[in-house]
Amino acid sequence: MSFIPKRYYLGDDFFDAFLEPAEKDQMKCDIYEKDDKYHIVMDIPGYDKDDISVECENGYITISAETKSEENEEDSKKNYIRRERHYGKFSRSFYLGDVDEEKIEAEFKKGTLKVVVPKETKENSRKKIEIK
Repeated sequence: MSFIPKRYYLGDDFFDAFLEPAEKDQMKCDIYEKDDKYHIVMDIPGYDKDDISVECENGYITISAETKSEENEEDSKKNYIRRERHYGKFSRSFYLGDVDEEKIEAEFKKGTLKVVVPKETKENSRKKIEIK
């Protein structure tokens, strides 16, 4: 039994652990505004469309991706020297304000998720207040 993680020997750099990407680095994205719509373009490589969820609540867009470990009995017999492929759940949320939740569109192709979020158009209701 070894108490030192395998990544600290067998030629690996000790500092690898400090350079591993943070959770948000797994889901890098760009958000821009064009034609009264917000556009979110997010890289989610290694996931299938069915692993991804896009939800909207109170102006917050939450994008989640989850993969399950495909570990089986044969894998448990392997003596891994390095294991970098990650299984788990990642999630990011963004506040966009007043959006039209019914017209949000999403497309996932070649590891890139594109979400188009229309802004909700509210008419300015200006009312003159009588001073008494």
